[in-house]
Amino acid sequence: MTVPDSPHAPASTPSGFDRAAGERAVGTLLDDARADAATRVLAVHGDRAPLSGSGALQFAAAADVSGDVQWAFLGRDEQGAALLLAAAAADAPAPLAHERWGALRAIGGDLDGHDAGVLAAAVSLGRWLVDAPFCPACGSATLVHAAGWARTCQGCAREHFPRTDPAVIVAVASADGERLLLGSNAMWAQQNRYSTFAGFVEAGESLESAIVREVHEESGVRVSALRYRSSQAWPYPRSLMLGFHAVAEDESTARADGEEIVAVRWFTRPEIGAALAGGGDVLLPGTASIAHRLITDWYEERA
Repeated sequence: MTVPDSPHAPASTPSGFDRAAGERAVGTLLDDARADAATRVLAVHGDRAPLSGSGALQFAAAADVSGDVQWAFLGRDEQGAALLLAAAAADAPAPLAHERWGALRAIGGDLDGHDAGVLAAAVSLGRWLVDAPFCPACGSATLVHAAGWARTCQGCAREHFPRTDPAVIVAVASADGERLLLGSNAMWAQQNRYSTFAGFVEAGESLESAIVREVHEESGVRVSALRYRSSQAWPYPRSLMLGFHAVAEDESTARADGEEIVAVRWFTRPEIGAALAGGGDVLLPGTASIAHRLITDWYEERA
């Protein structure tokens, strides 16, 4: 595996967002931050966050948040002010009175680096706080500590942390570099939607082995010349996407597995260019996803 030089940043790279993890051990951190007028709160409703008129994240004051929410310390902004999370379940009332909301997977690609990083962290942590209140070992209720970043079981005293599952996502090019192999997932409503190949890393498996296995299982193609691109936090449900480029060893073996992938297709550079521009007969992944970045890399011949 080689790591190429890249002049452009990976998807959802945070800038100016300091997680300030060393502060989480301060027991009064959340209470102190909620009482501070300078603190900015990002209210998250499921995977949605409030947006300003310009499409940026709309932060609020702690006093503006209502309802049943889970609080956490996200970090500090460029001015040193605390950034807090107030997370509510998707089926609960919204934690903030606001008209315009946007989901991470829909708006992440339109946000600047700071807001994209904050929102990815907020949705990832918020989902864990809302969805995992009980100990997976004994079933007892847990107590949140470390300013929202850890839980301790009241029954067996085990400590738990937000779960992150590694997954590989791969753009597969032809040997001459002139065509790109994409697949259409059985779960997608639009049959003309295509994307790169992806799958979870199994227990005891390396990233490289996972790439070879997943691509072959889904497309019938064996790949080599693996090149790491970048990673992206993707809380659907709790993934860390590890993006790669690869080359097909034998293009003629391409075929859909018929279960997870219902169609595979080799695309030329003009076809991908038309789809990226919103034309043609194919829908590609949105700009919030690392899949879009991998496809764009190949189209712009930066893979």
